[in-house]
Parts: sequence; C-alpha cells; structure tokens
Amino acid sequence: MASHARLSSSSSSTAAVYAALAGDILVAISKVGAAVWTGSAAMTSEAIPSAVDSTNEILLLYGIHRSVQKPDSEHPFGYGRELYFWSFVVSLLIFALGAGFSIYEGIYRILYPVPIESPVVSYVVLALSFLFEGGSWLYSLRQFRRAKGSLGFFDAFRLSKDPPSFMTLFEDSAALVGILVAAVATFSAVALGRPEFDGAGSVAIGVILAATSVFLARESKSLLIGEQAYPSIRKSILSLANAQPGCLSANGLFTAQLGPKQVVAMLSLEFSDVMLAPQIEEAFIDLERKVREKNPEVVALFVKPQTAKTFQDQRNETPLVPAGSNRID
Repeated sequence: MASHARLSSSSSSTAAVYAALAGDILVAISKVGAAVWTGSAAMTSEAIPSAVDSTNEILLLYGIHRSVQKPDSEHPFGYGRELYFWSFVVSLLIFALGAGFSIYEGIYRILYPVPIESPVVSYVVLALSFLFEGGSWLYSLRQFRRAKGSLGFFDAFRLSKDPPSFMTLFEDSAALVGILVAAVATFSAVALGRPEFDGAGSVAIGVILAATSVFLARESKSLLIGEQAYPSIRKSILSLANAQPGCLSANGLFTAQLGPKQVVAMLSLEFSDVMLAPQIEEAFIDLERKVREKNPEVVALFVKPQTAKTFQDQRNETPLVPAGSNRID
C-alpha cells in the first residue's frame, strides 16, 4: 500500500535544485530587462519573484551542503535539520518578498495606472521565460516522479522528508502559472486600453505566490519540528525486533526524522526472563546490525528493555503518540 512506501532520497533532488537555479537566473535576467524597458507592473511582479527564486535555490543548496556534515560533539546526530531550517526560510522569503512585493506593486498600479510601453517585448520575454521555466519544471517533475515511486502526488508531497525534491517543483509550477497570468494581464491591458488590468495581474501573481508559500512553509515547519520516519521504516524495525531471538515482543517504537537520510529510533522490547545481561546486549547488537542493514537511514537505535505493562503504564502517564500507532497488528 502507498502508506507503507517511502520516497527514495538521492542526489537527484540536488540536481533538480541546480537545474532550477540555472532556469531562474536566465528568467530573472530577461524579466528584469523587460520590466525596465516596458514599465509593466505584471512584468515587474514576475521579475522580482524570479530573482527571489534564484536566491532561494542558493539557500537550498547551502542547506543541502550543511546537512551532510559529520556529527560532532555539539551535534551528535549530525546537521540533517539544517536542510529543514533553510527550506522554511525559503518559504518565508517567497511570501515576504515575492508575494508581498507583487501584491503591493499591483495595488499601486491599480490606483495609479501607467500604460505599458513596447508590449511586444513583454510577450517575447514571457515566451522565453516560459521556455526556461518549463525546462526546469520538466526536469523537477521527472526527478520527483522517480523518487515518489508508486505513491500518488499528494501522498508524496505529504510524506516526503526531502524538501528540495518538492520545493523546486512547486516553485516552478507557480512560476509557470504566474507567467500565463502576466501574459493575460499584459494582453488585456493593451487590447482594452485599461492599464488597471496590468496591476490586477500583479495582484493575482502575488496571491499565487502566497498560496505556494503557505503550503511550503507548512510542510517545512512539520519537518523542522520533527516528523516520524516513513511507515515502511517503522514497520521494518518492528518486524525485525519481533523476529529477534530472545525478544518476546516489541512494545512500541518512536522515531524522529533528522534529515532526508537520517532517522533516530527508540524501541521498547520485552526480553525473555531467562536471558542474562550479556545475552541481552548481544541480542541488541545483532538487532541493531540487522536494522541498519535493511534501513541505512537509521543513524541511531536506542533499546529500552521493559515489560509490555510497564511500557503501557508509561504511555498512559505521558502519551507521546496515539496508542497503537507504532504497533504491527
């Protein structure tokens, strides 16, 4: 089932960010030139987000670079959440700079309309921008499809632990829709002789960017706070624990996603009463080896020997997750 699948994490998301960065730089240069030439509000509103997108891709690449640093004494589990932090920053920049400027510029041009000069230049630049963004969008879509496997798009966005894989796709999608809106607004303003439509197009672009930003911020915040590992990883750990010789049952499991390829797991196990401490230690070492062989994302596994009753009593006193959510039925 899709709920037990996991998205593959690889260097493909990094390649998608580089592709998006190249496209955004080309688009930003062409749009800035056209905005200065034509004085179009919609074109200006398109140029600013493109420049912001270029900065965003650089921040994502910086986050990827920081997240793969080795653990040290200050950060014993590594720097995986650096990527989630910078992804959240990117979503805020889209809202504050991209959406905020577009809406402000649009309202200003509605109140104080200015005719568009040389609309042909705008059309040419928008066509080139659509071509550049479309190429980046196709590459991001291809990489995301490869990563999501059998999952549907919605489930893949919701379950993904690798923000660059879906952020570049969403940014490019919003950019393509924005280009179409700018083209319609420019054509309406010129054909009808109503420059107010130019400002209205700018406001519409701002709303699109704001909606995109809210979605990305929500997903990034959830990862930054701390999500569970993929259901398939949790099921695998519990299955291995229940099959471990000397282990009577796996009472429950708590996991925390520290990065796209970094998971910490805490496992409650009930061992046979006849087992001595050295035997329990050997069983744990063997279980940890099996878990890491099958799930290389698990960077640390902590095991707490306790009876099922003790585990349930502690859960009732301090409920961390809904009862039964980490058990295999």
